[in-house]
Amino acid sequence: MDFKDKIKLLAERVSKLKDQIKTEEATKNAFIMPFISELGYDVFNPMEVTPELVADIGIKQGEKIDYAILKDGDPIILIECKWNGAPLNVNNASQLFRYFHTTKAKFSILTNGIEYRFYTDLVEANKMDEKPFFVFDITDIKDNQIEELKKFHKNYYDFDNIVSTANELKYTNELKTLIHNEIANPGPDFVKHFARQIYSGTITAKVLDQFTNFTRKSFTQYINDLINDRLRSALSKETESQKETEAAPELPPSTDSIVTTAEELEAFYIVRAILRVQIDGNRVHHRDALSYFAILLDDNNRKSICRLYLTNTRKQIGLFDEQKKETKCELKTLGDIYLYADQLLNTVAVLDKQKQVAEVKE
Repeated sequence: MDFKDKIKLLAERVSKLKDQIKTEEATKNAFIMPFISELGYDVFNPMEVTPELVADIGIKQGEKIDYAILKDGDPIILIECKWNGAPLNVNNASQLFRYFHTTKAKFSILTNGIEYRFYTDLVEANKMDEKPFFVFDITDIKDNQIEELKKFHKNYYDFDNIVSTANELKYTNELKTLIHNEIANPGPDFVKHFARQIYSGTITAKVLDQFTNFTRKSFTQYINDLINDRLRSALSKETESQKETEAAPELPPSTDSIVTTAEELEAFYIVRAILRVQIDGNRVHHRDALSYFAILLDDNNRKSICRLYLTNTRKQIGLFDEQKKETKCELKTLGDIYLYADQLLNTVAVLDKQKQVAEVKE
C-alpha cells in the first residue's frame, strides 16, 4: 500500500471516529500518533519521536511540547496538539512560537487531528511565522496536498526541497482563499475593478450594490459553464459499443441539450465519498442523460450504481437490487443520499462479485 492509500485510510478512520473523541489525549492516540506513524516515524522509538519534549525558556520552566520528530538526535518537526473539537489559531500556538527558536527544528505543526497547519520561518529567520505555509483537512485532503505532505515522510524528508516550495505554497494558498472569499462575497474594491471596465457612469452606493450581485452571479455562471463544457467535451468523445440491459439501457450520446448541473455533481461526490470506504474513488464515474444522471462503476454502462432524478420540484435516487430492478426513493435534500449508504455499498459489492465470477469463467 503506497503513502497516498495509507493517508486516505487514516482519513476514513478520522471521519468515522471524530464525533466520539472528546479529549486531547484521545485525539493524540486515535488520530495524531497514527498520522506521525504514516509519515514513516516510529512513535514508540524516543530517538525518532519524543513525546512531551522539554525546552526551558527563560522564566518558562518545565513546559512541554506534545511531540518532537527527531533526526540524528535533533528535533526537525515540533507538533502541538489540541482536542479535535477545538479550533486552531495563533492564540493556541504560543508554545510552538516559544520553542521554535530554542531548538533546531525548522518546521512546526499545529493540529487537532483533523486540520494540520504547517509553519516555518519564511518572514524572519528563526522566528516562526504567524501564518502557516501549508494547511489541509485530513477528512477532505486533495491529491496535490498528499504529494506536498509526502515531502515530510521520513524516507523523503529534505529540508532544502521543502523550503524551496514553502514560499510558493504559502502565497498560493492565501490567494486561493482570497479568490474563494471574493467569489462568494465580493468586496467593494473587487467589484469596482470589474465595474469600472464596463460601466461609464459614477459608481454610487446603489450601483456598487447592483454590481456586487452581478459579479457574484457572473462568477457562479462562468464556473458552471466551464464545468459543463468540459463534461460535454469528455462525453462527446466517448463511443458506445454495447447496449444497456433493460435496467441500465444505453445512454444517448452527449448533446447540447444535456447540461450537468452543480447539484448533480454535488450528489456524485456524495455517492463517491460513501463508496470510498469500500472501493477506490477513481472507479466511480458519472454520465448525464436527458432524463436522469447515472453513476457507474468502472465507467461501464452495464454497472449502474444508482441514478439521480433532480429537478426544481423533486429529487429522487434510483437504487438497483441484485436483479438490476430499479426502485426510486424520495430525497428531501442531497444529504439524504447518506441514508442509502448501505444499499449503495451492497450494489457495488454485487457488481464486483459478478465481475469476479465472469473472470473465473473466462
